[in-house]
Amino acid sequence: MFLSNPKIRAATLSITAAVLLAIIKVLVAFTSGSMAVLASAVDSLLDIVMSGVNLVAIRHAEQPPDECHPFGHGKFETLATLFQALMILATGGWIVYEAGYRLSTGTQSLDVDQGIGILAFGALAAWGISSYLKRAAAKTHSSALAADSLHFRMDIFSNLGLLIGMLLIRWFNLPWLDPTLSILVAAYILSEAFKLVRHALRDMLDHELPEEIKDQVRAVITAQNLPLAGYHNLRTRRAGSRKIMDFHLEVCRHMSVKEAHDIADQLEKGIENEILGADVTIHIEPCAVGHCPGSNICAQDKSRIVHSVHHDK
Repeated sequence: MFLSNPKIRAATLSITAAVLLAIIKVLVAFTSGSMAVLASAVDSLLDIVMSGVNLVAIRHAEQPPDECHPFGHGKFETLATLFQALMILATGGWIVYEAGYRLSTGTQSLDVDQGIGILAFGALAAWGISSYLKRAAAKTHSSALAADSLHFRMDIFSNLGLLIGMLLIRWFNLPWLDPTLSILVAAYILSEAFKLVRHALRDMLDHELPEEIKDQVRAVITAQNLPLAGYHNLRTRRAGSRKIMDFHLEVCRHMSVKEAHDIADQLEKGIENEILGADVTIHIEPCAVGHCPGSNICAQDKSRIVHSVHHDK
């Protein structure tokens, strides 16, 4: 049943592939004594932990709201993203440390041919998995799958960088290139990890959604052709793949409760149909105009809505 969910299916594939890659790399690392393969094996082992965290987080995030979590469980994905980012930072720091040690001691790879083969295979496998996870993340708007895709994309660059270094070592006898390229790869890993940390913290601190999302909400409101007096206080935030938003909607003070509710309900459905993962709450308010011209006139006067669009914060 769980595998019918595209996010869980992608996370399951991710952890299965990471396990297979890690087993192969660990075996080759022990037989070759190569630092490049060892670093890549550690990175694959990290992918296993990350993919496992994603699988657990997504399963929890997909659970419906309950008594203890009335707003749902979407932030399990955000916590998973933050945890992965911290683990990536630790891995990048370890690569820098180990590469620096190899540079200072002059330690060389022992079996270059085995290392070249496994790194080439690892780069190809990581490219295929990363592409699949990236498509799944875009389709489901999952930050956890996006982070998982980033892990495998980092594997592509790290494996290729280490592969180039080992080829140069073999061709030109330049052992210092291996740890030097490892440091460059680590710098890329660290920069991407900091981006993930920033993204996760923005979600945890309820940072507003991008302006493009708010523009979509405004467009839906103005396109519905409803008898509105305006709206204001549009607020947005993210919880996992859910986009939570609320705003105050002004309607004619002479409307019945049912009429006002029907208008709000139509707007909520319109926004949720337009924006994938939207969770909309609308607070109804009576029109603040001192002298009411009547609901029929109000419905024809679209200038009020346009005016409100520029004062919704």
